[in-house]
Amino acid sequence: MFRVQAHEKRTVSWWYSKRDKIDVDPPYQRKGDIWGDKDKAYLIDSILNEYDIPKMYFADFNILDTPLNTKNLPYAVVDGRQRLEAIFGFINNEVALNDDFILFSNPSLPLAGLRYGALKERFSFVADILDQFNLDVMSVITDDENKIRDLFLRLNRSKNLTGAELRNAMAGVVPDFIRKLTDRRFFHECVRFNTGRRQDSNVAAKLLLIESHGNFVDTKKKQLDRMVKEGQAPENFDRFLEVAHRVERNLEVMESIFTPKDPVLASNGLVPVIYEMVKRNPAARDKIRPFLADFFRERRDAKASRDDATKVKPDILGFEAAARSINDESGLTTAYQILEKRLHKF
Repeated sequence: MFRVQAHEKRTVSWWYSKRDKIDVDPPYQRKGDIWGDKDKAYLIDSILNEYDIPKMYFADFNILDTPLNTKNLPYAVVDGRQRLEAIFGFINNEVALNDDFILFSNPSLPLAGLRYGALKERFSFVADILDQFNLDVMSVITDDENKIRDLFLRLNRSKNLTGAELRNAMAGVVPDFIRKLTDRRFFHECVRFNTGRRQDSNVAAKLLLIESHGNFVDTKKKQLDRMVKEGQAPENFDRFLEVAHRVERNLEVMESIFTPKDPVLASNGLVPVIYEMVKRNPAARDKIRPFLADFFRERRDAKASRDDATKVKPDILGFEAAARSINDESGLTTAYQILEKRLHKF
């Protein structure tokens, strides 16, 4: 079944009291903390100045308890996570009102920069505006996970979601394998690049794609989305399961090589190249990290002297050119060949 209906009107304070009963991180969701503090404070500004804010959509397991309720909680956020976290974050004193905040109904009040605790203590009637604000929540009632994923995609179709965020909400086994890979220590501890917009998921998807082909291929959105759709066919389950296991085994090796927040893993685009280097050169694994640190140091020095290209080695120039098209098969292959040749001389 599938039905969307208005949830009974409840205030911010009521929803806050239920915060431990709301799953804000179901599988199809974007990651949290994408909004900056100013964006979060601007939402609070809208509420305090009594503007309307967009609806939120929650899977409502009070009405229909289904196997989809894996965390045994009454609610799971389908759409509205960033707004909900902004409101709860303000109440938790994690966010302050913006420095230019003005309450339209009483502009003389010195409210700019205040946090919720100070607002509650000094201007309780203003804090009450937030506490008593009715959130417009829609209950999503279904026992079909694909319907929830499809609703999330439809609600976010016009929003600036990354390809990885959209793939995360797609059906099939591949998004599940990607999530399992990003739970590994390699992505939690070793990489140095930002993962706030599921850049880690994007890298994991690329590793699955390359591993499934046994060699470098184009790793653009078109190819990654096609892989996810292929994974929706039941006959492809065993193939992708084996591919995921191979990626896991290689990531386990990489976890033993690289350090926490490793500087050589600062570029998410180069991880597939480094992954293949580790996989294809088992006898040189103890040399790979110091080699990469040395190579990237030389690369940085070359960038510092870019005004005099004669001082830069041709293979460094070639690597820079390849890195500019690192999602192309040719860019990946060239970058790898340059690194492997250097590794053998190291």
